[in-house]
Amino acid sequence: MTEEKVGVYICHCGNNIAGTIDVEAVSEWAATLPHVAVARDYRFMCSSLGQELVEQDIKELGLTRVVVAACSPHMHEPTFRKACERAGLNPYLMEMANIREHASWVHQHDKEAATEKAKALISGAVKRALELSPLEPSRVPIQEATLVVGGGIAGITTALEIADAGHPVYLVEREPSIGGHMAQLDKTFPTLDCSSCILTPKMFDTGNHPNITLLSYSEVEEVSGYVGNFTVRVRKKARKVNTDLCTGCGECWSRCPAKVVDTVYEAGLGYRTAIYRPFPQAVPKYPVIDVENCIYFQKGTCKACEKFCPTGAIDFEQEDEILELEVGNIVLATGYDLFDARRIPQYGYGRLANVFTSLEFERMVNAAGPTGGKVVLRDGVTEPQSVAIIHCVGSRDKNYNPYCSATCCMAALKFGHLVKEKTDAEVYSFYIDVRAAFKDYEEFYNRVLEEGVHFVRGRVAEVTDAARQPGEEGKLIVQVEDTLIGKQRRIPVDMVILMAAMEPRADAEEIAHLFGVGCSAAGFFTERHPKLDPIATMSDGIFIAGACQGPKDIPATVGQGAAAAARVLTLISQGEVEIEPVRAIIDEERCSGCRICNNLCPYGAIDYIEDPGVSRVNPALCKGCGTCVAACPSQVITGQHFTFESIMSQIEGLLYDVSNGHETYAEPAPLETA
Repeated sequence: MTEEKVGVYICHCGNNIAGTIDVEAVSEWAATLPHVAVARDYRFMCSSLGQELVEQDIKELGLTRVVVAACSPHMHEPTFRKACERAGLNPYLMEMANIREHASWVHQHDKEAATEKAKALISGAVKRALELSPLEPSRVPIQEATLVVGGGIAGITTALEIADAGHPVYLVEREPSIGGHMAQLDKTFPTLDCSSCILTPKMFDTGNHPNITLLSYSEVEEVSGYVGNFTVRVRKKARKVNTDLCTGCGECWSRCPAKVVDTVYEAGLGYRTAIYRPFPQAVPKYPVIDVENCIYFQKGTCKACEKFCPTGAIDFEQEDEILELEVGNIVLATGYDLFDARRIPQYGYGRLANVFTSLEFERMVNAAGPTGGKVVLRDGVTEPQSVAIIHCVGSRDKNYNPYCSATCCMAALKFGHLVKEKTDAEVYSFYIDVRAAFKDYEEFYNRVLEEGVHFVRGRVAEVTDAARQPGEEGKLIVQVEDTLIGKQRRIPVDMVILMAAMEPRADAEEIAHLFGVGCSAAGFFTERHPKLDPIATMSDGIFIAGACQGPKDIPATVGQGAAAAARVLTLISQGEVEIEPVRAIIDEERCSGCRICNNLCPYGAIDYIEDPGVSRVNPALCKGCGTCVAACPSQVITGQHFTFESIMSQIEGLLYDVSNGHETYAEPAPLETA
């Protein structure tokens, strides 16, 4: 049997590790471990020089195993695997010990303890490395088509980038039109470009692109398969309008007698009919019948739209259509929801008439909105003489959302500018901190200051209509502590605008489960790595773009949509995709067919085979998480790369009593018996 030769490489990580751990002492100690042929420390192991050091030792010393003690394997495990592969060593014979997060960072005030823990972690890694087996990834062909879920600016950008590269795209949007929240905006900060002028040409290109199949008013119901080969079931909901005959002339909705408050596009400020097109520039241009509010579907009478349609496009009998799509990659761009300001009752939204949300104000100042762009009170006529803009409504608040919503400050500055532009009102902007971090944002802040907007630093405690002092009659009173002057203030205004937080979509967790991706504590989709891979998810072939990943403004959303498209195009250009070999294997001869693993697998990777009555793992779907391994009552499932022997060896190494030399191990506490 060939003598195993292990190389141990310890990274200083600048001062991240070396500032707490005695790296040189650990390196000297590691050299004395059984089977360790060489132990080195280097300031930056992940650098080209550090990787070359590993490669050189593999070639010259004939190393059969490599252990790298550095940062999290989530960050640099692929880096060192590639270094091993370049030197001719199977990349799965490399093990990492995380001595940064698990030792240095958690023991900053006890350097001796951190150093001893680093030794234990390295001991465990060496023991485990000796039990590793070489693995070979498999390769599968990749479908050329891509599914993009969500038709906001992120989804539109992604779809157009992929389609312009010559590849087919299915764009699924649950609303009757694409455009998302950006279609509701008036102007965009900091340049004050018309939102529609930017967006609608992109919408038109998307709806008319030969490589894009636009599935609006549709929802994904089921996803199966794996990277390169997904099967997706989409429900295309019945518009009750034959789009092959419809010309979008508008005769139907102009004749419809049923008026409904538009709670979606007009944010409750305007009305639409029961058959409607969401907005004039909608793509596609075809209307949809709101069955819940249509007089015919509720009472069996009317049919005005059918009577007046010049092309006979109305089809009351139309049913939902189920589509089966075969795609190679999926991009989730499902966007965000606005925080419901009613959840903060002290701000009066829903109770005090002239308290508006940020989205309501967006529709109000929009030239195509319900007031024609005029800033007026809820009566639709009176122009306000004073306006309060309250920041961070539902953001940076431990009672609701502890995170910053990223866009609210700049949107509030934009609103201040628009109020000053359209009225003679005094504007008060109540803020905690003004966050104007990106290109030209600070200049825009200074511009608004020069325009005379009054900035009051402090979180608003209450908005009330209870007058206590002369001049407060008929006003809304903003009660706030001005932290810059250290005083409580009561400021009477005519209108209050609440800058509502950006939140995950209400069904984000359901969507995450459907596509096999994760959600953060806040509810946004989780990326593979927050710094090195903010586009991919832990499910290969599924990417995220836009505000479904976290709050962001339009430029960041567009950039992420383009980045997601680039990642997809990279995979498509390869023609086939590499499947990670770290996965579970079932010993079918010993499998009892209990099916416990089938129900527990979070990726749906285990199927039950009726004949011969056993479970079997689909290697392309399996992510090697180990859930099935732990749950199997017969212990017939093995996790490749994480075998029972390798895990037990690592535990043995972790129990290493470094204070007594490497021949002594700490005894585990005995198990209690019933």
